[in-house]
Amino acid sequence: MRVISGIHKGRKLFCVDDLSVRPATDKVKGSIFNSLQHRLSLTNIKVLDLFAGSGSLGIEALSRGASHTTFVDDNKLTCEFILKNINFLKEENRSTIITTNVASFLKNNSLVYGLIFADPPYSYGKVDELPALLCNSRLDKNGYLIIEHLTGIEFPKSDLYNIQVQKRFGKTTISYFTRN
Repeated sequence: MRVISGIHKGRKLFCVDDLSVRPATDKVKGSIFNSLQHRLSLTNIKVLDLFAGSGSLGIEALSRGASHTTFVDDNKLTCEFILKNINFLKEENRSTIITTNVASFLKNNSLVYGLIFADPPYSYGKVDELPALLCNSRLDKNGYLIIEHLTGIEFPKSDLYNIQVQKRFGKTTISYFTRN
């Protein structure tokens, strides 16, 4: 796993070697950021990486010009690896790592972000609720929410958000949301 582009291009990232983390493949990560470059300037944007796992999406955003990334994951070991990567890349001043579950973080945080990544485990039972929850209260009016999820999950229609694009990669689908 590596950083694809930006100031840290080509740098290899550390990741846990067990199956507790499902890092975004370079193909998926490349597709996400290629799509974003035509929709959203990452320069000076605040990023939230929920269910951060390896942290590769938030780190890629930092490499491409984001001003700050907040990484949230409830697994202490994965957060230690994110910290190791942040220290390795010397991005401590532009990063915050929070070891807690996403529901607790959202309950205790009211910040708004220009870009939100959510890559919950495939077993997470509330993926379809994330767009309404995040677009309503945490996403900037011109921002994007990107959810990586199991193919086949359908999101309910809502006045709170629009599904802009969905891209399928086998059993994984990437859905792009904006606020209404």
